[in-house]
Amino acid sequence: MQKRVAIIGAGMLGLTLALRFADRGWKVEIYDSASEVGGLAAAWKIGDFVWDKHYHVTLLSDSYTRKLIAELGLEVEFEWKTTKTGFYTEGNLFSMSDIMDFLRFPPIKTLDKLRLGATIFYAAHFTNGKRLENVPIESWLKRFSGKTNFEKIWKPLLLAKLGNAYKQTSASFIWATIQRMYAARNSGLKKEMFGYIRGGYARILKRFADVLKQKDVTFHLNFKVISIESNDSGVFVKGCDKIEQKRQYSNSFDTAILTCPCSVASRILPQLPVQEKLKLDSVKYQGVICASILSRQSLSDFYITNITDEVPFTGIIEMTALVDKSHFGGNALIYLPKYASPDDRIFDKSDDEIEDLFLSSLERMYPHFSKSDVLAFRISRVRQVFPIHTIGYTQPPMKTSLPNIFIVNSSHIRYATLNVNETICLAERFLAEYFGSPSLSS
Repeated sequence: MQKRVAIIGAGMLGLTLALRFADRGWKVEIYDSASEVGGLAAAWKIGDFVWDKHYHVTLLSDSYTRKLIAELGLEVEFEWKTTKTGFYTEGNLFSMSDIMDFLRFPPIKTLDKLRLGATIFYAAHFTNGKRLENVPIESWLKRFSGKTNFEKIWKPLLLAKLGNAYKQTSASFIWATIQRMYAARNSGLKKEMFGYIRGGYARILKRFADVLKQKDVTFHLNFKVISIESNDSGVFVKGCDKIEQKRQYSNSFDTAILTCPCSVASRILPQLPVQEKLKLDSVKYQGVICASILSRQSLSDFYITNITDEVPFTGIIEMTALVDKSHFGGNALIYLPKYASPDDRIFDKSDDEIEDLFLSSLERMYPHFSKSDVLAFRISRVRQVFPIHTIGYTQPPMKTSLPNIFIVNSSHIRYATLNVNETICLAERFLAEYFGSPSLSS
């Protein structure tokens, strides 16, 4: 009899798991509360154009992403481009795209530049992130970069990304961030090289979904999972269609894999022992408010602009510094992410309030920019994006104490930042353990 697996979550992690199980002959069913597949990689309409809800790029070193794209037959659709990085501090915008820009960077003195550069170089070549799990990020950065660099550069960036939670965060976070940044630099050019698929993730996800449907994978979108329980007869997924909530469903499977955040997994697994629930609930997440702006006016020629001044967003990503403007009718696509804790008051603000707050700041930062340049403005709100690796963080096990129920999510990405490549890598790592261990796959 054909084995059956339920996958909770239709993001890139869930879709990759579905593809591998289907290729092994399993009957796969995917459940997601959203109306479309993709999770954080999903696309939407901004003005008259469709592009990613959140900013995504592919690095030359993203081997897992590139292999999957090739499997989907889209590798010829890659566009690669060298990009530049900006740094906004003390009311001024500077280029930080190469070594000469770094040496000319006015806000810090020569000795501090040397210490800052040495910190980045050391972190980029350090290979054992595990050794940093119990080291506070502040003390580690002060040790290598010095107090001045920490106060002027690192602390504002940490506050923007993590808020006050940076005080409980381990040095493994900044190590992973620097590793990712260095991986973006082509070994020959020593400059940032990013890639994207023509059509963005909308095109990738459509192809992915089509391939899975050809393999008889069933999608249950707009579906609210109420509970998942296990007994001698199998694993039972209970839930309801979000549109027709009065009608409930219960389907049985051999295995269930949850890719949702830890707190959600804790809630929908009522049979979990108290200690397991406490472990899951203890994982702290950072959320994001991400604004997408379609504008007649570009801000700069920088793909990423890091910011140390007090502004209401974490940074600026000008997607059309990478993606040709022809994809957007000659207009600019700009992302303004604001990372915040799930209970931050910014999540209570209306879209209009956030739009006014963000655009007013852009006008102050870029005198040539005006709100009248904006053709479309949309906001994505996600309260749980990535787990904060607190000091001494230990990831919850993928295998729960409930027979044939597994949790595989971003809390298991331990020595890297959250991105599509690491998500696919996590799926492949779980699959290797699952199918390589009779005790897991039986």
